[in-house]
Amino acid sequence: MQKITLFDTTLRDGSQMASVAFSVKDKVRIARHLDDLGVDYLEGGWPSPTNTRDIAFFEELRATPLHHARLSAFGSTCRSGVPACEDKQLRHLLATGAPVVTIFGKSWDLHVTDALRISLEENLRMIEDSVAFLLSQGVEVIYDAEHFFDGWRDNPAYALDTLRAAARGGAAWLALCDTNGGSLAWQIEAGLRAAQGVADTPLGIHTHNDSELAVANTLAAVAVGARMVQGTINGYGERCGNANLCAVIPTLELKMGYQALPAGKLAQLTPTAHFVAEVANMAPPEFQAYVGNAAFAHKGGVHIDSVMKVKRSYEHVPPEAVGNVTRLLVSDQSGGSTVVERAARMGIPLDKKSPATAEILTKLKEYEHEGYEFEAAEASFELLIRRCLNDFTPEFDVRDFRVIVGGHVMGGTPLSEAIVRVRIGELEAHTVADGDGPVHALDGALRKALEPHFPPLANFRLTDYKVRVVNVRAGTAARVRVLVETTDTDGRNWSTVGVHENIIVASLEALCDALSYGLRLAHTRQPA
Repeated sequence: MQKITLFDTTLRDGSQMASVAFSVKDKVRIARHLDDLGVDYLEGGWPSPTNTRDIAFFEELRATPLHHARLSAFGSTCRSGVPACEDKQLRHLLATGAPVVTIFGKSWDLHVTDALRISLEENLRMIEDSVAFLLSQGVEVIYDAEHFFDGWRDNPAYALDTLRAAARGGAAWLALCDTNGGSLAWQIEAGLRAAQGVADTPLGIHTHNDSELAVANTLAAVAVGARMVQGTINGYGERCGNANLCAVIPTLELKMGYQALPAGKLAQLTPTAHFVAEVANMAPPEFQAYVGNAAFAHKGGVHIDSVMKVKRSYEHVPPEAVGNVTRLLVSDQSGGSTVVERAARMGIPLDKKSPATAEILTKLKEYEHEGYEFEAAEASFELLIRRCLNDFTPEFDVRDFRVIVGGHVMGGTPLSEAIVRVRIGELEAHTVADGDGPVHALDGALRKALEPHFPPLANFRLTDYKVRVVNVRAGTAARVRVLVETTDTDGRNWSTVGVHENIIVASLEALCDALSYGLRLAHTRQPA
């Protein structure tokens, strides 16, 4: 089975989507998840003195490298009139310590003469010199031929010359980019075939979705010889997005006979798509092919009757192959194997046909109906399972709370104060704390009540907090979903979720789960 190399640019191109804003912590979490999924290359961002977030991201991964994926820094060729060895931007790319550097150069003569306003010859020099210099510094170099297909249609000889320049410099891959997303499949095929005669360097494909053809164009390129696929999880990206790897990968593996991910990893695709959406604070995929909640959902009576008898009668691939499930919306039957698999990853053995699993499924459906999503809240999901198995009893119970937000007499920062009454066994603690905001104050009051009884809580730190409206149409009465990430001094991270019409109540639920889960970790930790 022939291998297709996967180049994920969710953290770079995907972060340029209008509604996406990753923090450093977000990027690290996603990077670890994609590394576990098995992508071959992971593009981390464009580091520069003005982009401290990406610099911090590369510093974190330099301290704790990825296990499988090769990390790539992204940037442009050197500037006009500047030797590559003296170009500051190229030096910034090397300073990341990433083993791979991906640079883009101009393939369309329009951009060279009208945007950069330099000669065609100088552009070729910049491409070759940049690739050769980076290669001399011991990194693998991937060359992105920006606007290649537009350039090839306008001036095919020059577009191919730019590829020759990158090949002479020693690029490991030449990725042909449909940067404007306006090409059709047969144009992609023709451009790729023309590029195949230029050099022995293997070719990749990078498409955008401005014509709703990014996935189709990517697959067309693979069909005629591209061996690297660039794209993003959920198709995130500038303007209309990039090629959606969540559609590209299963199509390559299940329909075209290629290997894209390591064996057994394809079933992680749906959880990965939902995880990335949650971390990006975006709505989880609903109508996406393969990974959407509705991808294998059946509502019509005839459909349901047929699927119950022969699943492939209305399902083009087995949903389990991509980590999804059949959803029968009338009878609401689905999810057993998924729950069993996720529980197994947490060290909890379940039998798909046991009453306990049926109870967990019932509870899960109830929670999902209320607006909960557990893909990026694995700690809350584990606690839900353990509650159903009578394997978890909270060590504390919040009996009452109050949060006050007001203003100082002299103006300035509003005051946030939280009061909590917490039951701990036979004892009751009543504490007050202030904070930068209501959730910070609530977290402080909880800790003040609990830390004297549970010293490990001093090692926990809230590191991320996200809010999403669940039912937007309800306006100010809408339910909100709060996602909290917590880290301990050993570097372990866990995420919890809360849902309620009141954002403070939802936050309190997520905080209580976070502290309860952390205490469980502390109690079960094996001595070194």
